Amino acid sequence: MLNFNGDLLVEENFQLSSKNRGFKYGDALFETIKSTKTKVIFWEDHYFRLMSSMRMLRMKIPMKFTLEYLEQEILKTISTHNDATFYRVRLNIYRKDGGFYTPITNEVDFLIEVSTLNYQTKSDYFIDLYKDFYNYSGLLSTVKTTNRMLNTLASIYAKENGLDNCVLINENKGVVEVANGNIFILTGNVIKTPALTEGCIKGIIRKKVIEIILKNSDYSIEETTISPFEIQKADEVFITNAIIGVQPVTNYKKKIFGTYFSEKIQKSIQILEITTI
Repeated sequence: MLNFNGDLLVEENFQLSSKNRGFKYGDALFETIKSTKTKVIFWEDHYFRLMSSMRMLRMKIPMKFTLEYLEQEILKTISTHNDATFYRVRLNIYRKDGGFYTPITNEVDFLIEVSTLNYQTKSDYFIDLYKDFYNYSGLLSTVKTTNRMLNTLASIYAKENGLDNCVLINENKGVVEVANGNIFILTGNVIKTPALTEGCIKGIIRKKVIEIILKNSDYSIEETTISPFEIQKADEVFITNAIIGVQPVTNYKKKIFGTYFSEKIQKSIQILEITTI
């Protein structure tokens, strides 16, 4: 079942209008969320990121869009699906139909999609650089809009070249993120991740990893500019997103990485998923 503006609908019976602005102009936002049957994981972080993004894109936030309301709508939708350990939830927000580039209204519709989640961390994970197009730096790139053409092309490139993922770079040739998440590199006891000003998504797991590292006096964390050459020189590399949590990277070009620290962070995130209210 889908949830459209609070109404549960059979997926086969749901149709988008030909005037849908998400379809025509990418005038839409989304959150990809991990959930159990009774708990939306890191929901508060997702919610506040969504509200911030809606304000940035000049969308009118409905009065009913409280933390509790949207959480209950997600859980209501999940309740219509078969039992599973985890679910993948996509919460879509798009401006109501009509208009050309200039919308008729800033009011929004929402659509919640749910599927069972069976992702398993891979023991071997290959990445490389994607250089055909840039992920331009700036605040708009940090927002999860449905304008995902670069991510789509990078994912196609990865598939065609036997890779698990691709590293995206910005117009300054700096590392931004991977096609579906944030990236961290470890060299010695220093962990680096691209700063938000580089154009990366303001990832939920990115935020959690930074918080974990800040509490560990054995390591330091830097949000900074990273060159592709630094990836090759790193001891470890890992990627993060809300669905996979932490995925250690084992191979970049001819470089083979260790995974000791990455696996420790991975376990810490798994514990947080269970224990965070």
